Amino acid sequence: MSKSHIYDALAEAFVAEGVDTQFALMGDGNMHWSTAFAALPGVQTIHVRHEHCSVAAATAYNAATGKLAAASVTCGPGLTQLMTALPAAVRARLPLVVFAGEAPIGAKFYNQHIDQAPLVTATGAHYIAAHSTARMMDYLREAFHVAKYERRPVVIGIPYDLQKAEYVSNQPYETSATYYPKVGRIHPDPAMVAEVVERLIAAKRPIIIGGRGVALAGAREAVMMLADRSGALLANTLPMRGLFYDHEFCVGIPGSYFTALGKELFATADVVLAVGTSLSYYVGGGHYFNKACTIQVDDAPRGLRDGQKAADIYLKSDALVAVEAILDGIDKKLGAGKPTAAAIRSKALAQRIATEPADAMPFEIEPGLLDPRDAITAIDATVPKDWDIVGGTGHQAFWLAQMRGRPADRFTTIREFGAVGNGLSYAMGVAAARRQGRDGKLVLIEGDGGILFHIQELETIKRHGLRMLICVMNDAGYGSEFHKLRADGVDDSQAIFGRPKFEEIAKGFGLRGHEIREGDLAKIPKLFADFCAQGESEVWNIQISDKVTAPIIRQTIKQGHGKM
Repeated sequence: MSKSHIYDALAEAFVAEGVDTQFALMGDGNMHWSTAFAALPGVQTIHVRHEHCSVAAATAYNAATGKLAAASVTCGPGLTQLMTALPAAVRARLPLVVFAGEAPIGAKFYNQHIDQAPLVTATGAHYIAAHSTARMMDYLREAFHVAKYERRPVVIGIPYDLQKAEYVSNQPYETSATYYPKVGRIHPDPAMVAEVVERLIAAKRPIIIGGRGVALAGAREAVMMLADRSGALLANTLPMRGLFYDHEFCVGIPGSYFTALGKELFATADVVLAVGTSLSYYVGGGHYFNKACTIQVDDAPRGLRDGQKAADIYLKSDALVAVEAILDGIDKKLGAGKPTAAAIRSKALAQRIATEPADAMPFEIEPGLLDPRDAITAIDATVPKDWDIVGGTGHQAFWLAQMRGRPADRFTTIREFGAVGNGLSYAMGVAAARRQGRDGKLVLIEGDGGILFHIQELETIKRHGLRMLICVMNDAGYGSEFHKLRADGVDDSQAIFGRPKFEEIAKGFGLRGHEIREGDLAKIPKLFADFCAQGESEVWNIQISDKVTAPIIRQTIKQGHGKM
């Protein structure tokens, strides 16, 4: 029989659940647990400077590794700071467990008390109020079960005084894995497979979209085989940007992040097969490929998504099993090797995919500034393809998503909630995940407005040695907003804030910094080599024009803001 405090037992249980990293901001409500966890062998603790960043970093850690990280915050104001990071994780279906303090259950008055559960559940996350010392391990097991099985964040709130109670146990902690249902892969209905096969065989201009479900099912190679067998083009959702990076007929991201060529091709598609993706408004949206018959392969398809019909045909199945069944069905129907009716592929199209820019709209660039498209192209040509790229959110995000030849597991972007200001946090999460063997091979590309949300985390990066190159695309304000204001004929000055000297700000935090302007793109290979040759993180303040409008914003302006 062992005796310890509850916070000790909980820390050991987190490790038993496979957690090896915590992102924490310490306060009364979590200081004992956080300290106990940090003392355990084989774990790392990243102390951030804002609670929001603890959850955002833990989210990116999961996106980069598939493993759960823990976020840790105190009660009351510590928890209320999570109200943007939690729904971002919910929308992206990225699981994590947040250890949160609660006000002491035995206190008559506690100035940081607030009813935490309604706040958390309003974000779509799950809340567990752990108020029984006898059931403490049951609460924790439930937290991990819900996080893993439902793929969403869980906050476990534990009163400060209960954490310090004595914990007595005569048996080891039983992990949530014991209760995870092992049901095998979901197999599709043969009649539905046959209908999909008929559609693909007859399609002249088919396109297959792959989403996160393809990666989770290990179906990437099978999807490419299906595309080759059916003569289809390939595309991938934004969260899985680069899923088919090495296939000559991959046309990139559909929907809001269309390239000019991608938009042209989807407009003429007659069948769009979406595998392992939800077909949200921004991926499908009838206005993007409304001439096509849309087919969704998903383990839990929804007919109504984002206020619209998601697809015409639904195949409920595990992605790998479904794709293999469709491949087999095509061969049985046609005979092995006999082509389908598809005629969308050609050598000329492969050449266009390989060479055409994502966006060639001309803009007049002011003296001394750069076209952001040229800046991203130069960075893309310089940074090795096996480095991690982390993308922020905002107007500049369209162009970084068009970088070429980079696999999905080396590209992290989380945009499902549309929240600006997460770039530094996400980069810290990926950097913490890569410390074993790939330390420092990370580039964050973020906007000037976004990086200022949590600029204090440069101190965290310095203190923990989370080495990365931070490229700030500085257009002097909030690009999405001033472009829309200008289109409406409204004064844009309230969305313009000037050009902070980020290279000097970086130096103030003990990092390195450089400014990059017109005429400096040729220097990028030398600057990058200098960065690689030393051990410190670095900020590039890239001065870009505020005249260049991303295609997604041009489309928004064309359609009217309310329609987006």
